[in-house]
Amino acid sequence: MHIHNGNLYWPQTTPPFEPQPIPERFEHYDAVVVGGGMSGSLTAYQLVKDGKKVAVLDKRQFGTGSTSANTGLLQYSNDIMLFELIDQIGESEAVRFYKMCLEAMDQLEEVASTIPGNGDFIRRPSICYASVEEDVAKLQKEFAALTQHGFPCEYWDKTEVERHLPFSKPAALITHGDAEVNPLKFVQGVLTNVEELGGHLFPYTEVTDVFETPDGLDVRTSNGTFLTSTIIYTTGYETVPVGKRIGADINRSYAIATKPVESIPEWYERALIWETKRPYLYLRLTEENAVVVGGLDEDKPEAPFSDELIEERGERLLEALSELFPNQKFEINACYAASFGESIDNLPFIGEHPTKANHYYLLGYGGNGTVYSMLGSGLLLDLINGKPNADAEIVQLERKYGVR
Repeated sequence: MHIHNGNLYWPQTTPPFEPQPIPERFEHYDAVVVGGGMSGSLTAYQLVKDGKKVAVLDKRQFGTGSTSANTGLLQYSNDIMLFELIDQIGESEAVRFYKMCLEAMDQLEEVASTIPGNGDFIRRPSICYASVEEDVAKLQKEFAALTQHGFPCEYWDKTEVERHLPFSKPAALITHGDAEVNPLKFVQGVLTNVEELGGHLFPYTEVTDVFETPDGLDVRTSNGTFLTSTIIYTTGYETVPVGKRIGADINRSYAIATKPVESIPEWYERALIWETKRPYLYLRLTEENAVVVGGLDEDKPEAPFSDELIEERGERLLEALSELFPNQKFEINACYAASFGESIDNLPFIGEHPTKANHYYLLGYGGNGTVYSMLGSGLLLDLINGKPNADAEIVQLERKYGVR
C-alpha cells in the first residue's frame, strides 16, 4: 500500500536514522513489535524500560511510513467532541478517555525530555474555530462539557477571535495543554533510547506469518525467524499481518509545508489551529518557522500517484492559509498526500486479540494517533504483565468495531 506520495517535509529537516549493528540476536524475545513508527517506538520503549528483551521490526527504514507524513499536532481533544462521545459511550467512559488523552500529553512531554532537542516537542494551546455560524452552539456545548469535567479550556466569541487573530470567525474553543512535535525526530530519539536500553532494531524486515509453538510464537519474516512470548502489531494504517480490522476506514489527506517566514506576530501564541467543519483544515508553525497545513480529506485509501493532483490540492491549502493570514506571503516548500485511518466509533484499537492469545494491537486510528500511541503503550505494558487496567475496556478489540 502506498501510504504517502509527494515531497515530504520532515525528512528534509531531519537527518536519516541508522540503527546500531546488533551483535547477536536473542534466541527468544519477550516481545516482538511489528512496526517502527510512533506506536511501535513508544511501545518498545515502555517494554525495554520494564526490562524486557524486545525486537522491533519494520518492513521499511524506521519512521519512514506514516510517521514521516504526520503533521505533528498533539491535542487531548479528539475528532469526536467530548459531549458527542458521552452520548456514544456514556459519561463515565467518555470523560475517562479524554482524561487518558490529557495524561498522555504529559507522558509525551516526559519522553521528549529524554531525547536530544526534545524532538521539537513544545507545549502550545489549540484554537478550534467555528467554520460557520451554525457551529457556534456545538462549541458552546463542548466548552460546557470540558469545563464541567475539569479540562483546561476557554471560549472566545467573535469579538475575542478578532482581537486575538487576523481573521474573523463566529467563535472559537481554546484548549490548553496541547503541543507540537517533529514526529520523525521524536521517533528517532525514542528508538535511540530503545537501543541504549538493549532493544534490537530490524529495518527492512517484513512479517509474513506467525505460528504458535509450545514455547510461544514463531514469527516468520523476510529476515529469518524470531521466537517470542508476545507479538504487538503497531502497523498503523496498513493491513495487519494477523487479524482483521472491523469498522475502520482508510482515507487520504493532503498537506503542505511553506518556506520559513520571518515572523507571524499575529499568530496567537503560535497555537495549533483547526476548525469545526468536516473534513477540517488544520495548521501549525514549526521550529524553523514554516507553516504546516493539512486537510482536503478524501474517501480513498491510497495516496494518489499524480503529482499534478497533489500540487493542485497543495495550492488549495495555500489559498486557505492565505485567507486566514492575509498579511503574510507564503510559498510552498513541501507538498504531499498521505493515507490515514479512522475508526467508525472514533476510538483507537488497543489490546489483546479476542481469540489469539499473546497477539496485541496498538492501532491509533483518528486525528490523535500520537496521543493514542502514548496512552496505548502504557496500557499494553499492563496487559502483558497481567496487571489489571480498567481503561483497557474502553479501547479493547472485542467491541462492535474492533479487530477480529
